[in-house]
Amino acid sequence: MIAFASRLPDGLMRQVAEFLPSCVAAARALRKNPDVPRRAKVALLIAVVWVVSPIDLLPEFLPVIGPLDDVVAVILLLRYAARCVPRETMLAAWPTDPRLLIRLLGRDRAEPARS
Repeated sequence: MIAFASRLPDGLMRQVAEFLPSCVAAARALRKNPDVPRRAKVALLIAVVWVVSPIDLLPEFLPVIGPLDDVVAVILLLRYAARCVPRETMLAAWPTDPRLLIRLLGRDRAEPARS
């Protein structure tokens, strides 16, 4: 997936192709950070195990929807962990372009709303 993503032009498709490998790399980086609470580390560990596990809710050979259970599980676990982790720490651990991560996490509660 990483080799495929490196051949794509910059944009949304490249970010989507880099998403799961970026999640695994960020989870590994956050695991070592002392500012990250234990429950966030557990959620990130579950996300990594879910991605690398050969057991899936939907078989991978099904086009489009096969990898969908991995992506949905990772997004939900990442959002849960992000509530416990300072946003700067989360963004610092993200190895690729942070625009997709910021979109998935939503607006920062401390950030004022834009009109």
